[in-house]
Amino acid sequence: MKLWRGALRAALALVLLPLLTPASAVEPISLGLAIAGAAASALTGIISYPRLYCYFRECCLQKHDQRAAAALQENLDKKLFGQHLVNKVVVKAVKGFLNNTNAKKPLALSLHGWTGTGKNFVSKIVAESIYKRGLQSKYVHQFVATLHFPHAHSINLYKDQLQSWIRGNVSICPRSLFIFDEMDKMHAGLIDSIKPFLDYYELLDGVSYRQAIFIFLSNAGAEKITEVALDFWRNGRAREDIQLSDIQNALSVSVFNNKNSGFWHSTLIDRNLIDYFVPFLPLEYKHVKMCVRVEIKSRGYVVDEDILTRIADEMTYFPREERIYSDKGCKTVDAKLDYYYDF
Repeated sequence: MKLWRGALRAALALVLLPLLTPASAVEPISLGLAIAGAAASALTGIISYPRLYCYFRECCLQKHDQRAAAALQENLDKKLFGQHLVNKVVVKAVKGFLNNTNAKKPLALSLHGWTGTGKNFVSKIVAESIYKRGLQSKYVHQFVATLHFPHAHSINLYKDQLQSWIRGNVSICPRSLFIFDEMDKMHAGLIDSIKPFLDYYELLDGVSYRQAIFIFLSNAGAEKITEVALDFWRNGRAREDIQLSDIQNALSVSVFNNKNSGFWHSTLIDRNLIDYFVPFLPLEYKHVKMCVRVEIKSRGYVVDEDILTRIADEMTYFPREERIYSDKGCKTVDAKLDYYYDF
């Protein structure tokens, strides 16, 4: 840090020095050449120091891995509610991967749960922890099944396009991040086209994919996750007592055998290329209130407890008898706030 800041100060000094000299002592042509030379030297200095260059424009591997892991932990602690398994697993998986200088394969995370439980939100936080521009980064690539792969008859074309896109972008930036949303709506067999990139190959056609990250988002398996959560609740056990081992194996089998999922009989699961199946638990009433509170504060308004409670009460909950879990998670909180607050 001190090194490139020093280089920047030195470069600026070279540019400004001729301007501080008495005008009578410097010829116009000499002054112009001096400024041009100093500018060239400054540019050379910037390019010579990658961290300085990346201060002005986005670069691959922009954030130091330890900083990225710390930012991920901080943001999940502050902004994600009711998901102790997600917090623990995602932080450990991403932190360990970023700090591993000799990874044997890319990191592959599959996030599962009902709508509104935080899957897209977590993928956004992961992106922001690695790249300053987050989802807007040119090194972060997001695919939505119904948008990018809508037609079943074009699946072979999609396979070729997907392989070319991944190959080209990892060639440019080894730490590329790929996010696949709506995996439960993807045509079966399509995702298997990326199997070589997730496997334990050192190089494929001269390209290493071992620093890349793949995140898959899906509603598939949500029933199995809810089944486990309800079982704990009915037996008087806290949801925080749920361990990954209580869900992960059953979740992976459920997703693998789901004919309506893009992972149906997928080689990515069959060959154990998904590192973690991350369960997002259904959100309870208290978690919905937390979401409302944070959203109000993020808009710069004082929290009105009466409005906060009314919004949480208006959400629909399941099962019908117990009314424990919000069927939309926190997804509609933003729209309900627009109704109650005159923004």
